[in-house]
Amino acid sequence: MSDVPIKMSGMTRLRNYFLTGVIVIAPLAITAYIAWTFVHWVDSWVKPYIPYVYNPDNYLPFAIPGFGLLVALIMITLIGFLTANFIGRSIVGFGERVLGRMPLVRGVYKALKQIFETVLSHKSDMFSTVGLVEYPRKGVWSLVFVAGEKDTEINAKLDKPGDPLVAVFMPCTPNPTTGFLMYVYRSEIVVLDMTIEDGAKLIVSAGLVAPQYNPPAIAGEGGPINISTAEKLATARKRGAI
Repeated sequence: MSDVPIKMSGMTRLRNYFLTGVIVIAPLAITAYIAWTFVHWVDSWVKPYIPYVYNPDNYLPFAIPGFGLLVALIMITLIGFLTANFIGRSIVGFGERVLGRMPLVRGVYKALKQIFETVLSHKSDMFSTVGLVEYPRKGVWSLVFVAGEKDTEINAKLDKPGDPLVAVFMPCTPNPTTGFLMYVYRSEIVVLDMTIEDGAKLIVSAGLVAPQYNPPAIAGEGGPINISTAEKLATARKRGAI
């Protein structure tokens, strides 16, 4: 029986064209909106502190978007440069000692500083692996980001011989920046080959955008073949075609 092409109606074609346009335009529009909103947010914070004579908005008939962001980047870089020398480190040390004497502010500052140092440090190996753990019950698997093995008080008290506890972060859908910190035995983690970026895409899209996976090749007739080819050969053998 030959395949007969199915003719699409005019409304079906228009619907397909519309959906194709949404797929093309929506990511671009959302990205532009987020970038534009971020630029305006930074400008609203920085521009009020720029001296009148240095603010180009006071001389032009229109506002320059992004000027506050540019000033913020320059100031942050300059502060980092000054902090790298002896005088800058002394000033920062003095400020930290002052904050260290404030009961409530002290804890918040130390926690935030440790988080930023860990995230931005080039030596950090946090979230280098994506894995699966059985949560919230047996037979149900959740995607986690593995933080790595570290010698902590938790490990000292709960580690099993040859099976240490590993800190994992289980993100929530669709916001991967929120989630749960869990300590799971290494033997209970199924390590995946996907990257952290692919795992984040999977979380944000609620499983709709899955990373491409190439199954490992297996030995077969005529050299290595992939699993899909092996299934086709098995089906052909059953039908007597081979």
